[in-house]
Amino acid sequence: MIFAYNPKYVSDTLMVVTADDKSMKQTVERRENVARLKTEDGRVIGWNFFEISKAMTIEGTGQVQINDAQLAQLNEMIQKAGFEDILEKDDSPKFVVGFVKTCVPHEDSDHLSVTEIEVDNGEVLQIVCGAANIRKGLKVVVAKPGAMMPDGLLIWPGELRGVESYGMVCSAKELNIANASMKRGILELPQDAVVGSAFAVGQ
Repeated sequence: MIFAYNPKYVSDTLMVVTADDKSMKQTVERRENVARLKTEDGRVIGWNFFEISKAMTIEGTGQVQINDAQLAQLNEMIQKAGFEDILEKDDSPKFVVGFVKTCVPHEDSDHLSVTEIEVDNGEVLQIVCGAANIRKGLKVVVAKPGAMMPDGLLIWPGELRGVESYGMVCSAKELNIANASMKRGILELPQDAVVGSAFAVGQ
């Protein structure tokens, strides 16, 4: 679940993304200051909470963190508006240090690689990567499904040239790291970086 807030460009609205819309048409049902977004097949994919500053103080812009008390308040707003849904927060980090366990050429591409990358809690994700410097044994930064990149891009499971991919291996520029090198390719972390640890991303 992704919480996003940018009053300068999107008005005083807290946006909550709960699932990928898979490019389907969306319907919006608004009641009071709460709007529910659904796909044409009936899946709830997000919520908009308008004039949110009247209800709570949101710290930061872009992807923001919501504490348990604020989550309870959002659920109360949903209930008062007459919706029956409940928001459930996932506090697990979405940007983590990963270890490239395997890396093989994509069978249908001359520049893509198919990797298996260990992330947090021993989980191993298959990720298709286009960086020339990706290779077995690297420590890298992985944006897991449900991450929002600093430029607003949302990361969801997908498919590249017929191969499933569950995240993205990131470059320093994509992570908005201060004074990031303009060198092409993914960010290579020191070998003493702890696999599964959260990685702080710039806004």
